[in-house]
Amino acid sequence: MRITTSALIRNYKSNLNNSINNLNSARTKVMTNRKFTKGYEDPTGAVRESALNWKYARNQDYIDAIDDAQSFQNAQEDAITQINTQARYLSKQYGLEAMNGTNWPHDVRQSYAQAFRQAQESMTMSMNASYSDRFVFGGSDGGHTPFELRTNADGSRTLLYRGLDVDHPDAQEALKKMADEQVFTDLGFGLTMDDTTGKVANSSAFNTALPGINVVGYGKDDNGNSKNIISLAGQIADVLDAEDFDEAKYKELLEAFDGARSLLADNLTAIGTRTNFLENTKERLEDQQLNLTEQYDNVVNVDMAEAITEFSWAQYAYNAALKIGTNILSPSFIDFMR
Repeated sequence: MRITTSALIRNYKSNLNNSINNLNSARTKVMTNRKFTKGYEDPTGAVRESALNWKYARNQDYIDAIDDAQSFQNAQEDAITQINTQARYLSKQYGLEAMNGTNWPHDVRQSYAQAFRQAQESMTMSMNASYSDRFVFGGSDGGHTPFELRTNADGSRTLLYRGLDVDHPDAQEALKKMADEQVFTDLGFGLTMDDTTGKVANSSAFNTALPGINVVGYGKDDNGNSKNIISLAGQIADVLDAEDFDEAKYKELLEAFDGARSLLADNLTAIGTRTNFLENTKERLEDQQLNLTEQYDNVVNVDMAEAITEFSWAQYAYNAALKIGTNILSPSFIDFMR
């Protein structure tokens, strides 16, 4: 077969162009640290990359949601701890001192009454704690102040939760519904709806709500005393402030006050359990995040040592092709004609 000069040059130009493309491809891999930059270069890899990016972003959203839920719970825990500490001091310090001073003059008992009233105001403010733009004890209505300590015309005080008197008999049914309110956050447990109730299935999401009425109590006991620790502080103050000190009633209220404190402790324990659950869930999601990162690395990123070796070889091949080009036109019969 006769090989012409034009055919030789044409083949050389084609092969040189392939060497340039290979060199450019190898250079791009080293510079970008990616196996491909266009979808058509590796369609399967491009599809897997898109899926992994979506999973990674969704997993990160769950981690961010856990951080937000944890901060929300921390605000709840801080407020309850403040009230619990204050209530313990009132009971163990002021309560016992006032008990031992039953024969003290009225003005001395009034000073203790004032301490209980100030604590009543302080506890109300603690229960109106907020995180970001939400009140942490507002239940499903986190946008409005949950508690209000209203002073009546006769000087007495009434504690309201979302506009309802926590001690009034007619408000108990509505308060019970508020106490059962839930606010769910999707943390990657496969959020589903209950076919029977039409609501979110409890096992598929995390409940961040802690209605304040569950923390401080509501309603009255068999003796007609409030079950609410903030209301009880006011009732104890009223007994201490009376001209004639009712020691029996004072002891009864103080005992109810200590009982209401146990509800605070129960809520702190429950928050601790929920915090452990969030921490374990976050740890699992972070492990999953690392696994997704490893998968992404295998699909998209190049082995840098291999990529540099490939680039060096492509560079060598290109340089060799250029050197061959200087010798491609060998002497012909024409060169020897005179």
